[in-house]
Amino acid sequence: MTTPFPEPAGPAHASAAVPPPGCPAHAGGAVSPTGPGGLRRLYGPEAETDPAGLYEKLRAEHGEVAPVLLHGDHRAWLVLGHGANITVMRTPSLFSRDSRLWSAFRNNEVPADSPLLPVVAWQPICVFADGDEHRRLRGALLDGLNGFDRRGIRRHVRRFTTDLVQVVGPTGRAELISQFAEHLPMLVMTKLLGMPDEYGPQLVTAARDLMKGTETAIASNEYVVAGLRRTIAIKRESPGDDLTSRLLAHPAGLTEDEVMEHLRVVLLAANETTVNLIADSLKMVLTDPRFRAHLSGGQMTLGEALDQVLWDSPPMSLVAGRWATADTELGGRRISAGDLLLLGLAAGNVDPVVRPDLTAPLYGNRSHVSFGAGPHECPGQDIGRHVAEAGIDILLTLLPDVRLAVPEEELTWSSAWISRHLTALPVEFTARDIEPDPLSVAEAEQAEAEQARVEQADAAPDRAGTDRPDAAPEPEPETAVRAAQGAERAGPSGQAAPTVPAQRRSWWDALTGLFRR
Repeated sequence: MTTPFPEPAGPAHASAAVPPPGCPAHAGGAVSPTGPGGLRRLYGPEAETDPAGLYEKLRAEHGEVAPVLLHGDHRAWLVLGHGANITVMRTPSLFSRDSRLWSAFRNNEVPADSPLLPVVAWQPICVFADGDEHRRLRGALLDGLNGFDRRGIRRHVRRFTTDLVQVVGPTGRAELISQFAEHLPMLVMTKLLGMPDEYGPQLVTAARDLMKGTETAIASNEYVVAGLRRTIAIKRESPGDDLTSRLLAHPAGLTEDEVMEHLRVVLLAANETTVNLIADSLKMVLTDPRFRAHLSGGQMTLGEALDQVLWDSPPMSLVAGRWATADTELGGRRISAGDLLLLGLAAGNVDPVVRPDLTAPLYGNRSHVSFGAGPHECPGQDIGRHVAEAGIDILLTLLPDVRLAVPEEELTWSSAWISRHLTALPVEFTARDIEPDPLSVAEAEQAEAEQARVEQADAAPDRAGTDRPDAAPEPEPETAVRAAQGAERAGPSGQAAPTVPAQRRSWWDALTGLFRR
């Protein structure tokens, strides 16, 4: 797992909305595919149009490890070989996760508005730690994540999948990226983190905004942080069976900032990878006749099918990164201390050494590098896989005749240097009403009963205050907690950042409202 979103700190980050020098946006996309020294760039139109083709050009020119240029023309090594990726992942003594080792940082060569900072700026979390500190932080995170059982997760997945399909079922048409894949992981994760349901739809929007790096990304990050801090405050008062409560109570003694940062890593990184896994798996189901035939014939489980997708379309194309702790050699290349290495997950998965025939099926084979390996292997991969597998399974059960609504060749992708996204997946099916999930019905009834109780209490005469007609009502405990944490936070330009919705707001109204806009 990597974290694409460190919390902005200080005015230097406020300028991130302006494209930095060397960014394609400065020149309308007119960026040469090669830069100083004739090295190929991992950014710009060519790299973003056909990243897989670029990886193969680099492999043909340089072998397992290729010199490349990142935004700002910073040099890095892209690890292309499957074996070389495994070596880097499993040798933290030579290839550290501590980005402060990067020679570009030590030489003050990275400007404050560099688009690389959201990915490589050091943070006090397990992602950027090694040794004892890494074991302390990762151990707490693993203990918290391992406390969830598959049946409990599937209940959440069934509930939210049913709710999402219920919205589009009567129409006979849907767009499975914006109306399903981009919503399900975040909605499930809010439950696992112990956040109120009402946070889910707004967090989906904020997470999408963060990943796209729009001009409102900093305000969206503030929204996510505010929601997590309020959740932490609530869970300190009323612990539950959730990740937030487990991290707060863990004997590793995480500070509140450490708890918040790790919750954000899990929330955002898990969302990004699981959205892509769901999207690419659904695309395969809908476009590969052999895949659908195997599924319906019972010759291949959905879990085995996901393994094929993880080989062919890893949720993250590459991960930045590792930093060399000393001069060494890798793949025939001389690596200097302080050099940045990029883990080429997509390239490693199609390495001809391990996959001489890319058309050969790999059902059930989990030796891909899509989730990493070694001490920093993705701690949430089992949860992500299960959310994707259960979500697709339940979707196909509710809409058994779902089919692609456009020719496959019309599907498009958008790419950035760390990931590739399916833009849209329009489908059609027999229109039908979907019965609501019992969990949603029960929670809706509970919310209605609570709202009725509040309205009744507001309408009743305040007997205790009859002698004080102007007496102010006592705040409820949860309201007091939220007020103590700050109801609103100022955005980077002085505007109020989005406010976490009141907990009595109907989750169903918030969700369906997204599709009525």
